[in-house]
Amino acid sequence: MKDLQVKGLNKAFGGLVVARDINLSLEPGDRTALIGPNGAGKTTFSNLITGILKPSSGEITLDGQDIRRLGEAQRVRAGIAKTFQITTLFRQLSVRENIRLALLEREGRALRFWHRADRDPKVESEIDQQLAAFRLVPLADKPVADLAYGQQRLVEMAMTLALKPRVLILDEPAAGVPSSDSHLITDAIGALPRDLAVLIIEHDMKLVFKVARSIIVLVQGAILTQGTPAEIAADKRVRDLYLGAHHG
Repeated sequence: MKDLQVKGLNKAFGGLVVARDINLSLEPGDRTALIGPNGAGKTTFSNLITGILKPSSGEITLDGQDIRRLGEAQRVRAGIAKTFQITTLFRQLSVRENIRLALLEREGRALRFWHRADRDPKVESEIDQQLAAFRLVPLADKPVADLAYGQQRLVEMAMTLALKPRVLILDEPAAGVPSSDSHLITDAIGALPRDLAVLIIEHDMKLVFKVARSIIVLVQGAILTQGTPAEIAADKRVRDLYLGAHHG
């Protein structure tokens, strides 16, 4: 069974078509990148998947269930989570506290439990697992505001993973991260759970070609082509349209 299926997805704002007959399937373990020039419709597409926008027509199903009527929060509970381009962290709180908040939100617990001295051992153990998975253990008790930007992106990924998604959308995970720290993001994506379906929306071609197993090229709201990294790198239309600007 496919995890996430998108069929004939269209979105128009009045006469402006921003998504045009998009078909996509994401299965457990997929590492798919969505690339395209600015204004190609990448953010619109992710907003249609996460429920921020409603499609004009087309289907979106998760495990065969139509999810178009579900709002953003309901889709997160159904298993679709997204990291945002601008980190959505509580900057004065520690790394551990940020991850704890995400876990308590997933469990639907009131925040009044958050300050209690008698921590839930199961929650604390899961926090430790997330800290270890993203190599954040040495930073666990530091305020997020004191972290380098690349490290903040890792905290954000750990918080999103705490929601236990089955489909993860990484929205420009390398945006604003200095190239000297981009290996942190590449390593973190490499270490994501194997059964997780991952869609990476990214401008950084180096990162895309390192982590993606398939690449979809979006132009003017429509899929131009899709294939393996080798096929995309060899496609003259893609090079002329997009890669040329990045690869000289």
